[in-house]
Formats: sequence, C-alpha cells, structure tokens
Amino acid sequence: MTLIIAVDGPAASGKGTIAARLAQTYGLPHLDTGLLYRAVGMKVLEAGGSLDDEASATQAARGLDPADLSDDARLTTGEAGEAASRVAGFVGVRAALLELQQAFAAQAGGAVLDGRDIGTVIAPEAQAKLFVTAAPEVRATRRWKQLTARGIEISFADMLADIQRRDDRDAGRGSAPMVQAEDAVLLDTTDMGIEAAFDAARRIVEAARAKHDL
Repeated sequence: MTLIIAVDGPAASGKGTIAARLAQTYGLPHLDTGLLYRAVGMKVLEAGGSLDDEASATQAARGLDPADLSDDARLTTGEAGEAASRVAGFVGVRAALLELQQAFAAQAGGAVLDGRDIGTVIAPEAQAKLFVTAAPEVRATRRWKQLTARGIEISFADMLADIQRRDDRDAGRGSAPMVQAEDAVLLDTTDMGIEAAFDAARRIVEAARAKHDL
C-alpha cells in the first residue's frame, strides 16, 4: 500500500503541524519542504549573496545537504521565512530541489509532504491532498505568538504585513505558484484549535483512503 499525503497552504496556516501529526498517525516519513527553501535562502545570505540573484540561489540549492536542515533555530526565524519566499520563485532553485522532493514522495509505502506546490507539482499523484489555510490576521497572530515566545521582538502590524507580502509573492510567482490543486480538499483552520484542525485533516485522509481502497 502506498499513501502519499500532500499538504499545501500559506504561511502559518497550521499545515506543518498537521502534516507532522498525520505522518506520525500513519507511520510515514515527513518532509517540510519549506525548510529546503529556507536553507537555500540562508545559505545565500551566509555567503554574502543577494536574495535577488537567481544564479547564487540556484547554486546554493544544487549544493544543499540534508545536514543543512538540522539547525531548526536558524531555519524557523522570520529572516529565514522571508529568504525562502524570495528564492522560491526562481525557476533554477525549484528545478534543483524538484528531484529531491519527488524522490522523497516516491518512497516505498508513501510519505507526507507539506509546502506550497506539493499537490500540483511535486506529487500530483498523491492519494490525499489538503489545502490548509486561515485568515491572514489569524495566521499573523499564530506566527507572532511563536516568535515572541522565543524572545524575538516584532510588532503584530509588521508580522501581518510580512504574512501578506509572502502570500502575494507565493501566489504571484511565475514558477509553480501557490494554488489549491483541483482535487485538494480545502481545510480552513481560522476558527479551529490544533486538535480540531488535525481531526478534520485525519477525516479528509480517511475519506481519501476509502476512495482509493487503501
């Protein structure tokens, strides 16, 4: 039995937490593909490059090592998120990371991947597809609480502006823009806590399993 679960959606929608819980529930490996782009963006910055330089970003993507994903503290910063959104629009970067992501999805037994284009580009054959979203103000509040809890100072107004800027960039990029796959189920977590959101996600996956006789 192969079960691929694609979880897409904008920043701070809850997709990462939901994807991780689904992976644990179904005993599948999980890949937060956003970490790949965050790692690429941070490699560019650490090398003194510009996030507007596609050649530098593509080179960083081609040289990406799994060890680059191990520094969670560095990759979960607002700076890393902004860097990821900037470099993710480059065709060369997406091409360099495509094979890695598709190989992960093609593992025996399946996998859970979350990101912006899993159900449309990386794993269009996924048996279960979710598009997780929430109102921008709610997503900004979630991310603001996460960052301030870690001692990172940022105003809510700046956090909301950052969320909206990243949404516009992700949806408007020419290469693999963030869109809901036609066969993905929309899960709006605006008025949900994590337990309710996960339960809704699990029911979506169970319906997909029944449909595909898995």
